[in-house]
Amino acid sequence: MILKNLKVLLQNVRKNHLIVNTILETQTHFDIILIQEPPWSIICKIPSNSNSEGEDFIGTAHHPNWALFAINPSNKATSLRVTVYINNHLASLRFSLRTDIINHTDILLLSFTSNRFQYFILNIYSDFAHTALKYLKDIEVNIDNILVMTGDFNIRDSLWDSSFSHHSSISDDLILIADSF
Repeated sequence: MILKNLKVLLQNVRKNHLIVNTILETQTHFDIILIQEPPWSIICKIPSNSNSEGEDFIGTAHHPNWALFAINPSNKATSLRVTVYINNHLASLRFSLRTDIINHTDILLLSFTSNRFQYFILNIYSDFAHTALKYLKDIEVNIDNILVMTGDFNIRDSLWDSSFSHHSSISDDLILIADSF
């Protein structure tokens, strides 16, 4: 497979189940779907030794044609804000969630191997306090071969929006982080 032919879709769905389900059903010509602010809800009850009614099993949309990657929250109250769906036809690339390198609920790092080289995909949701970007700025990690680094950074800046008149230091941080990878 040639990497330059990968088709990637990026979408902030603002916790809307219908949008995610529609994307997974209709956008089959994409190879990778990066979602920010996915919907999370109770899928079912699972047996429990401590609760006779069972414990809530919380999850997000699944589809048989897509492999879902998401970080398992350590806290049930945590609403994760990034997921990645990999089209099943890419299964031979053996995608792997890499929390050993970056472990943050709003940053999802996947690796895969093609032609004996390891590549990475980085999906980020940075809230209005820029928590994820501050985390990336503070950690010292060197990752080669990032194929895609994208997300919803919640930054308005005159650098990329001519209708906005201000420049933000957070934009400079984003550019430094991107350049470091």
